Amino acid sequence: MPIADLAARVRTGDRRALAQAITLVESTRPDHREQAEALLAALLPHTGKGVRIGISGVPGVGKSTFIEAFGLHVIGQGHKVAVLAIDPTSQRTGGSILGDKTRMEMLSRDISAFIRPSPAGTTLGGVARRTREAMLLVEAAGFDVVIVETVGVGQSETAVADMVDLFLLLLPPAGGDELQGIKKGIVELADMIVVNKADGDLANAARHAVAEYRHALSLLRPANANWRVPILSCSALNNLGIDSIWDGIGQYRRILGDDGSIAKRRAEQAQAWMWNEIRESLITAFQADPAVRAELSGLERAAADSSVTPGAAARRLLDLFRHR
Repeated sequence: MPIADLAARVRTGDRRALAQAITLVESTRPDHREQAEALLAALLPHTGKGVRIGISGVPGVGKSTFIEAFGLHVIGQGHKVAVLAIDPTSQRTGGSILGDKTRMEMLSRDISAFIRPSPAGTTLGGVARRTREAMLLVEAAGFDVVIVETVGVGQSETAVADMVDLFLLLLPPAGGDELQGIKKGIVELADMIVVNKADGDLANAARHAVAEYRHALSLLRPANANWRVPILSCSALNNLGIDSIWDGIGQYRRILGDDGSIAKRRAEQAQAWMWNEIRESLITAFQADPAVRAELSGLERAAADSSVTPGAAARRLLDLFRHR
């Protein structure tokens, strides 16, 4: 399909065209990359009007259940919701399950929702390499609330905070020693913290967790003087507290939108995105260079058997790349 036609169909909200467009931008083929750039250039003027929300949390905290309940509530307020769900990729086989639609059955059937699972691949930070481009595509298609679900909290599960307006950290109803297990770095990045599963036997534990997280957060310097990170609780399973979270997001957008913080954040994210693309492209070009490929295997073996230091092997390959 000609790129102009594909762009026009995406603009009308054609779901099949949108899926095809995301597949195109996720492709690593050089000819597809050129087409993807042309498509994004055509759609760029129609992006940027939505609210971008990143959601992360420890495994088992109920991210999918929360996103389904939250998405249905937001749709009920008259919005269109796109969910970009990132699935972990096997380091052995390179495969991903991509089963997010089966975990959000009701949301996936709603005409005002679009769910797209993507493999994380080798990209660190809990997101896929082309998540940013996918966000632009769904915005161009008319989805005004974009949710990025990461693979889960880990050592580097913070990249999503560098591509969204609001980073929501979902936590379980526990404290004490388990509170110590939540990495300080990711808590510092959160714009909103939500304790899920605040129901039944866990209701009291959730209340105590909210109090402990509030105390812990009070010891940290706020990232923005105009915004105090709220600690909320909800039961995604019973659809309790979801409205307060959406109201809190609206308050966040009003306060940080009025003082220019969101616009500044997006500008900084665009610059960081550019430099990330430069790094990724340089690595791709480096690995494809004929002179580098001719000596790469030998130097890898030499570094592995300690006949040469890894630093020296790297410098040799970089010299070959620079002087090709």
